[in-house]
Amino acid sequence: MKTMKMRAVIIEDEELIAHELKQKVREVAPDLEIAATLPSLKVARRWLMQNAEPDLWLMDVQLSDGVSFKLFEEFSLGAPVVFTTAYDEYAVRAFKVNGVDYLLKPIENDELAKAVGKCRDIINTRQQYPAVVKDLLKSLQGEGRSGYTRYKQKFIVHTRDGWRPVNTDAVAAFEKDTLYYLHTFKGERFILSFESMDEIEELLDPGRFYRANRQWIISSEAIKTVRPLDNFKLVVTLSQPANRQIDISREKASAFKKWLDR
Repeated sequence: MKTMKMRAVIIEDEELIAHELKQKVREVAPDLEIAATLPSLKVARRWLMQNAEPDLWLMDVQLSDGVSFKLFEEFSLGAPVVFTTAYDEYAVRAFKVNGVDYLLKPIENDELAKAVGKCRDIINTRQQYPAVVKDLLKSLQGEGRSGYTRYKQKFIVHTRDGWRPVNTDAVAAFEKDTLYYLHTFKGERFILSFESMDEIEELLDPGRFYRANRQWIISSEAIKTVRPLDNFKLVVTLSQPANRQIDISREKASAFKKWLDR
């Protein structure tokens, strides 16, 4: 029987891993055409608005600008997906329970071949795959999977020598100025590659970080003092950036107090 020709799209923010995955696909499924390799959610969104959906997705779970699951919330995707992940056993268990294919990095050729084969079966039998993905999203967003965290663990920052990762728990605040900056508890300030504070906020644990205003997202651990003003606004003084004062509007003051007094 003749093998059906399929088009696939890879979403992977590590260039070397994306290249290796593309090579492995060629080895295990020579008939599978790689229509595009997309490095971020932003690029994937733009691609989806300009192109028809492929027959198959190969998606990294954690991208530099968010989790790939966001695409299912924003677009009506119906093609089967093979997720690639370096997550722990709890997340892997969530994939398995929900019947969604996953590849644990580093990716092995035989596992990739099995995953592609399963996707062929899904396409040929026209199974209702999107419903399975919705179940996966629910479980990985905290509805019964206590072992999974969807918040960003590290940020890639720019330095004079290139870039380096900074653990999220080392971050005191995020600032919007002419560019977007990350401030650490050590007093360092680094440039980030983001286009809005909303993008950054979506990646953070709301139990630890608070969107104080349009310019600042602050860590609860960076707060030194909170001072009320006569107009019901608040002034928050941070430990880092050293003694920086951040205004909390009258409208947000009550919510901020509740957040701080959890």
